[in-house]
Amino acid sequence: MFPQLFRIGSFSLPTYGALVAIAFLTALWLTSRFAKERGVNSEKVVNLGVYCALVGMLGAKVLMIVMDPEYREHPAEIFTRETLQSAGIFYGGFIAALLFAYFYMRSQQLAVLSTADLFAPGVAIGHGIGRLGCFAAGCCWGKPTTLPWAVTFTNKDATTGVPLGVPLHPTQIYEALAEGIICLILIRRLKRGHYDGQIIGLYLLLYGMVRFTVEFLRVHDGSNPLGGPFVLEQWISLAVAVAGAWLVSRRAPAIVIPA
Repeated sequence: MFPQLFRIGSFSLPTYGALVAIAFLTALWLTSRFAKERGVNSEKVVNLGVYCALVGMLGAKVLMIVMDPEYREHPAEIFTRETLQSAGIFYGGFIAALLFAYFYMRSQQLAVLSTADLFAPGVAIGHGIGRLGCFAAGCCWGKPTTLPWAVTFTNKDATTGVPLGVPLHPTQIYEALAEGIICLILIRRLKRGHYDGQIIGLYLLLYGMVRFTVEFLRVHDGSNPLGGPFVLEQWISLAVAVAGAWLVSRRAPAIVIPA
């Protein structure tokens, strides 16, 4: 765990915040590059990426606040520095960004599915880098384990509540590695002929499956409004994977990428 890059007096730069900024810039650069290769208006794509990032951060924190019983018992915690610095719940931001992106693309006359395809690799690598930020901050930690690659957090500056001195599953690293592999798969697929929506569909399918599996190894606060054997994140993961499978399997006019 390395929650702070450096501290000068009372000022400190959180590692998580720095990595999120790197993740955003990397994702935006990659998406802009693909947009230029396809002849899509890169300015509109960059604007969309910026707006989605802002909406996504808001959505992630809203779902975190709704799901965490601590905020229901102590609503004043919503306005603390810890809440401002927290990552939130990825799916809250992802769903909010998807909804915003749909209406923005319609208003800007961007083809929804083909534009979403351009964003898919960037979303994957950006999320992967963001998970490294989670690891540095000590959030989203895993269950105790005796596996040889277990990680033990010891930094007392952690504000996330992660247990110190206990070997845990490095679930953040699991997800970061999976996102990196998914990004490579998506880039390779994007450079070949494909139907509109198949790239973003492949991302939804692969990430949904990864997240569903990783959640078995993560510690949760017990919130499970849908009931059943799975936590909320797993139910959402299943829905995301099903939506992705539908996009991957659908048939539409194919995009042929010149050799």
